[in-house]
Amino acid sequence: MTEKAPWVTFRPELKVLDCTVRDGGLVNNSKFSDEFVRAVYDSCVQAGIDYMEIGYLNSPRLFPASDYGPWRRCDEEDLRRVVGDHDSAATGLKLAVMADAGKSDWKTQILPASESVLDVVRVACYVHQIPEAVDMIQFAHEQGYETAVNLMAISIVQEIEIEQALEVFATTPASTVNIVDSFGALYREQVDHLVKMYMAALEGTGKHVGIHAHNNQQLAYANTIEAIILGANRADASMAGIGRGAGNCAMELLLGFLRNPKFKLRPVLQLLQDHMLQLREEIEWGPSVPYNITGQFNRHPREAIQFRAGETPDDYVKFYDQTVSDI
Repeated sequence: MTEKAPWVTFRPELKVLDCTVRDGGLVNNSKFSDEFVRAVYDSCVQAGIDYMEIGYLNSPRLFPASDYGPWRRCDEEDLRRVVGDHDSAATGLKLAVMADAGKSDWKTQILPASESVLDVVRVACYVHQIPEAVDMIQFAHEQGYETAVNLMAISIVQEIEIEQALEVFATTPASTVNIVDSFGALYREQVDHLVKMYMAALEGTGKHVGIHAHNNQQLAYANTIEAIILGANRADASMAGIGRGAGNCAMELLLGFLRNPKFKLRPVLQLLQDHMLQLREEIEWGPSVPYNITGQFNRHPREAIQFRAGETPDDYVKFYDQTVSDI
């Protein structure tokens, strides 16, 4: 039994990011209605959430309006149509976007911060894309944005590569470096190791460690609060856990755990009642046996997503045999 119980108090520097529209957009090609996005925005403001990731800032060439909703590109006109002249100082909420290395026309898409309602650019990359990610972080910083970086699919990256990545990110203007369990494959002990590694590498830089967990093995919430207890000061979550495949850490669980009185659970529950229940009837997300299997085998969930969209989505044995045979 631990001699301390850090979860009964709170750290003022711990901040929460809502990724409902961004990660949830991977379920429906970012085709959320303006009404829904505004409802999430209002809920985040009322709940005292620190950041709302309103979508991707990715290339219209790769993600055309004919196939993807506006939240895959986040043009300024679309943003202002929904959030008006958003002011983070007045609302207490910072608006963020994610720009993927290799998928964003970032040199033209990232406007000067003075011309945008956005406050934060989070750069996402795989380990082989780190050089471009560093350029993206620097460019967004020079444009006046707070920046962060997500090194994706961390469960399949070699430790020596993680160490080198952290050494590189420590020299960038990124304020946060996030541990991203893209495959939902990590267990508590691995989260412990990674949080300690990230914190040690970033010590003295003023940067924060963050956690973005996926729920393939239904461990997203547990791994998120474990990271927080160990000192991670940034945590991602989404309403009803919506996100690609098995989804993310559920915001309603995370806010129920945190003790900072600035966070209010009731607005989140209202959003679940008014919008998420209906959305669940239209699109599928959340843990299921195929996602459990990909998580256990540390595989990308795209295989389970494709299987769930097929003719026999509940033939778990078939999916298991197919997965094992591919190893």
